Amino acid sequence: MKANSSSRLPVVATGPQLLIGSERQGRWMRRPRRSAQPWAERLPRGIGSWLAVGFLALSLGSGFVIGGQYQAMQEAYGPPRHMIARMLGFGIDRVTISGLSGLSEQEVLVAAGIDPKTSLVFFDADEARRQLEANPLIREAQVRKLYPGEISISLTEREPYALWQVKGELFVIAADGTVIDKMDDGRFAYLPLVVGKNANNRASEYLALRKEAGPLAQHIRAGMLVSDRRWDIKLDNGMDVRLPETKPEIAMQRLISLEQNDRILDKDILSLDLRQPDRVVARLSEEAAAARADMLKNRNKARKKGGEA
Repeated sequence: MKANSSSRLPVVATGPQLLIGSERQGRWMRRPRRSAQPWAERLPRGIGSWLAVGFLALSLGSGFVIGGQYQAMQEAYGPPRHMIARMLGFGIDRVTISGLSGLSEQEVLVAAGIDPKTSLVFFDADEARRQLEANPLIREAQVRKLYPGEISISLTEREPYALWQVKGELFVIAADGTVIDKMDDGRFAYLPLVVGKNANNRASEYLALRKEAGPLAQHIRAGMLVSDRRWDIKLDNGMDVRLPETKPEIAMQRLISLEQNDRILDKDILSLDLRQPDRVVARLSEEAAAARADMLKNRNKARKKGGEA
């Protein structure tokens, strides 16, 4: 039985087809392969020598760091960038400092971070200013770099104003109460002394009272702030004088009058209480109290004898 010719399947080409003019031509076309080239021939000329030099430098640098030589070099000559800058002529040859009073030149250089290993190029003037102003004795600082090799530093120091004793420690303070430094020597022993919590911030009140004392000021050793409200003053003979919270300058004038009229400082008195405007309360020492008791006792005896006679 013969197959019907109309039922035959169409003949399909078996080889690759090239679709000319098709949008997918670039996707289906096979590109010719490049001619094979050895990998070594593709590298730039001399790359092997450069790699060998780099490996040698890396090995030497690692050994230099691990062995401690790099750290020792930095400690002796400073960081590499500073060394290079100094070699190029940008070292710090001169430092001018103005406004010095309580600080030494060396203290300023250390605070600003200036030493022979520093170069002018990489010296941070703003950071040096911040470090200087972090010192309590320095209120304001200006730092300028002057090429090729000079630094100019201008300072405004806080002047020592008084001594402040609190919790058994002694400090030098400025007029605004800022602690300048701990009192470690006798350089500022001439300054007036305030004692007690927050007395540093009210030292100007005490100094005003000393001024009111006139000739008695030379006998005042310290001012003691009591409960952050009022002042007691300590005299050089050991006497304590208690002043009122309000108008203490009037009480100070009363003390001057007592000294002028009664030579109160020569009495054997431990304390004077001037807090009441109409009276003076004196506390005698034990010896003075005993002597006064004996005196009163003898006076009473004498009166009794006189009455009997």
